[in-house]
Amino acid sequence: MLARGIRGVGRIPVITGLIAAVLVTQAGGAGAEPRPTVAQAKARLAKLNERADLVVDKYNEAGERWKKARKDYNKANGRLKEQLGRIDGLRAGLVTMAVSTYQSGDMLAWPSLITQGDPDALLSGLSSVDQMSADRARKLAAYQQATASIQGERDDAKKSYDKAIELLNELKRQKKDVEKLVGEQERLLRRLNAYNPGNPNSPGIKYTGPASGNARAALQYAFAQVGKPYRYGGTGPDGFDCSGLTLMAWRAAGVTLPRTAAQQYNWGASRRVPLGAVQPGDLLFASGLGHVGMYAGDGKMVHAPRTGSVVSVVPLSSYRGIFAAVRP
Repeated sequence: MLARGIRGVGRIPVITGLIAAVLVTQAGGAGAEPRPTVAQAKARLAKLNERADLVVDKYNEAGERWKKARKDYNKANGRLKEQLGRIDGLRAGLVTMAVSTYQSGDMLAWPSLITQGDPDALLSGLSSVDQMSADRARKLAAYQQATASIQGERDDAKKSYDKAIELLNELKRQKKDVEKLVGEQERLLRRLNAYNPGNPNSPGIKYTGPASGNARAALQYAFAQVGKPYRYGGTGPDGFDCSGLTLMAWRAAGVTLPRTAAQQYNWGASRRVPLGAVQPGDLLFASGLGHVGMYAGDGKMVHAPRTGSVVSVVPLSSYRGIFAAVRP
């Protein structure tokens, strides 16, 4: 029954309270372009929503790759600093050893030892010289090895830095694409009198469904966010995108999910369940992996829909295209 309900539904909730007069062709001015009809505006919004789901997920993925590249660079740079510090220490040791050798007149050490009449003193002196030579050799070899490896450390840090910069630039490009889409969505929603700014401080609602264990903890968190605005790239506390909400809800339940909808779907490859057997807390995926929500039980889903809307609990029948479920 649940699977049939998921497959046979429409994506965009019915927008009530539309004022048709705002959308019809404006009277007067022969050169004025006709404004879209309600049906045309809704059709355009549906296409924008589907596109935005994918673009936002791509933006989030670029952000995750940038964070990883930055972390790799910081690690490589840290190793480089440690190696430079080690080289400085070895260099200082070699300088100290050279000064000591000069001051003690190492060139005179052998004759003074040989002329000693005491065989035990001679053997002891030779042993000290051997130890001193071995220590010098070790320090010199360590310095040479550290110096030789520094180039590799520098190369690793440079590669990590270059990759981080490249991904940061990609992230900026993705951000521009998202903001352009979001701006168009907002203008269209306001024209339809359907823009909901939400309340960043919304107290949410209480979850009273059938979930138990960590699934209940995840749903309690998600329900407590109801009324907060959709915000692309958002992971709370004052706004969420779809995967940001599921990420934080399950984190509150002690389970670490990847950041994006696509990554969460891939992460759950061994945890997928049939749509007809979903349980409260399961992740529900739709729109070609552009959207994810959580099954709340009783034929409902809690999710962060899209720009101009808020974290909501909706009937599954209000969302089209759900094709997979994952149980964290």
